[in-house]
Amino acid sequence: MAATAAETRMFLEVRRQLQSALLILGEPKEGGMPMDISIMPSSLQMKTPEGCTEIQLPAEVRLVPSSCRGLQFVTGDGLHLRLQAQAELGTKLISMFNQSSQARECCTFYCQSCGEVIIKDRKLLRVLPLPSENWEALVGEWCCHPDPFANKPLHPQENDCFIGDSFFLVNLRTSLWQPRPELSPVEMCCVSSDNHCKLEPKANTKVICKRCKVMLGETVSSETTKFYMTEIIIQSSERSFPIIPRSRFVQSVITQCLVQLSSARSTFRFRIQGQDDKVYILLWLLNSDSLVIESLRNSKYIKKFPLLEDTLKADSSSAWSAIKVLYQPCIKSRNEKLVSLWESDISVHPLTLPSATCLELLLILSRSNANLPSSLRHMNSFQVAFLKM
Repeated sequence: MAATAAETRMFLEVRRQLQSALLILGEPKEGGMPMDISIMPSSLQMKTPEGCTEIQLPAEVRLVPSSCRGLQFVTGDGLHLRLQAQAELGTKLISMFNQSSQARECCTFYCQSCGEVIIKDRKLLRVLPLPSENWEALVGEWCCHPDPFANKPLHPQENDCFIGDSFFLVNLRTSLWQPRPELSPVEMCCVSSDNHCKLEPKANTKVICKRCKVMLGETVSSETTKFYMTEIIIQSSERSFPIIPRSRFVQSVITQCLVQLSSARSTFRFRIQGQDDKVYILLWLLNSDSLVIESLRNSKYIKKFPLLEDTLKADSSSAWSAIKVLYQPCIKSRNEKLVSLWESDISVHPLTLPSATCLELLLILSRSNANLPSSLRHMNSFQVAFLKM
């Protein structure tokens, strides 16, 4: 992008499945200045008496200039128009677990925040998805005989890893709970008596990284530990720890969870709640095929919150795949009536994360919302945001 004093903000959302795009060209900073806009298949050009701004679109994005329609000027935003577009961009999600390959080799569990090794050289022979949270009720409905799984929770064996909606279940034998290199960076909240570990009350079963003090998960039983996907990176022991910016990692894991759940269970509304069951965000998935291109983004939120600093490294006119969501913050007793309605609605799926991560996600959503053109920030009573895939 070659920019001059006549810099103009550009926002482009391409819907890959619909082959359509919404283009918003903001007013130049000088305001009231005449502007000549040229739309070409691979670029946009804006000329004013003060200079020219040309934005080159990524190679995988092609516009159809002759299809422009719905031209209107929105005060505070600028010029809005819709047109046909094509976008062929492969989405590379940060893989939470490669079941086919890593189930046959030794894996290392890392704390995503600081890179400390949590579990070292664990060979996982079985990596299996857990059924939905209501599977026992379904068994009762379908079986004509007493439930054979009654009072038999699904706990992994020593070389198993079970995958839930937002967590991993891993077997940690009681003998491994004593200080050993495999688990030394983790503080297990338990008490020792006569060389045995006994779990304290539920509030004290958190698994904490010793280096950065981030909550990684919870102890489920004397042998089973739950690790949250947003806090752990599972990597082949032959590879080194991948450095991924926190904001990017959280967004990728959350978007992956939402897309998979919406596809598997046809649910599009979610309660984002902490490990204490406190609801932090009500979230509604609108679509998962957006490609967003924006330039001259507002960086005041990035400078204020280190969590968002990685976004400064990206090219200001680069394209990124995203999901589009509606959300309502629920902290400080906000939206209590709506929370109550969603809690009683069986079509709303709960997604449990550490409380600190819920707040991180809310910050990411708020930052995304603040950087949208003002006319796109709200839909009915909800706020709008994009989460990068």
